[in-house]
Amino acid sequence: MREFNIVISGTGGQGVLTLQNIIAEAALKQGYDVKTSELHGLSQRGGGISSHIRFGDKVYSPLVLQGEANLIIGLEPLEALRVSYYASKKNKTVFLINSEKILPVSVTVLKEKYPSLKEIKKTLAGFCSKVIVLDASEAVKKETGDIVATNIFLLGYACGKKLIPIKKELILEVMKEVISEKYFESNKKVFELGFSQS
Repeated sequence: MREFNIVISGTGGQGVLTLQNIIAEAALKQGYDVKTSELHGLSQRGGGISSHIRFGDKVYSPLVLQGEANLIIGLEPLEALRVSYYASKKNKTVFLINSEKILPVSVTVLKEKYPSLKEIKKTLAGFCSKVIVLDASEAVKKETGDIVATNIFLLGYACGKKLIPIKKELILEVMKEVISEKYFESNKKVFELGFSQS
């Protein structure tokens, strides 16, 4: 495979970097050359954070170029909109987005308008070949009692729908290495729940 480009966006505390690490390590185990990069502002305070993962036979740069993403995983709708310029119809980019909103400071303090999910989907549709919006946080909350593993649910879904060209068993293997033993089984359950949605 020549190369596969992923952009993950969300806010601090949503597990953007955990997701990056799992995907990157699994791609390495599958024999790909892998490069990653993260870009964040006040992520530790709930600010936006985005991460780039590129893998393939030979990858030279860690940054995804404008219009070159194959998959964009948005852990929060507005954050997905912020990275839409990495998508393109030419590249058949797929957006996979969690529907739960986390209001940014610009909305809570500066009273800017937060666009509706319908508006966000319509805007994104202009950039890509497919927009998938899931109530991932809701599904995870039903299963575990909280929304911490929403990122893992989206990963399971992406794997089940073959949106990521990485073997399921390698992702689970890396999850076992990356996630502490105490939380692995519940995360595995959430991954399987996302996987079975496909």
